[in-house]
Amino acid sequence: MAKLGNTIATLLVGAAAGIAVGYVLATDKETRKEDLEKLKKGLNNLKGKVTKQPQDMEEEIYHS
Repeated sequence: MAKLGNTIATLLVGAAAGIAVGYVLATDKETRKEDLEKLKKGLNNLKGKVTKQPQDMEEEIYHS
């Protein structure tokens, strides 16, 4: 059963990589720059949320 999960995960990662490469090759340079900036902002936002959560949980534990 674990092999099936690994196979499916590998297939999904490969498909995502193929889609990303296809998108990069199909779009013009300006659109790629705009999309990369949006992606960077989104990842930074997500990173901020992930790093804040443990701190927030710690405050809730010790200050409640």
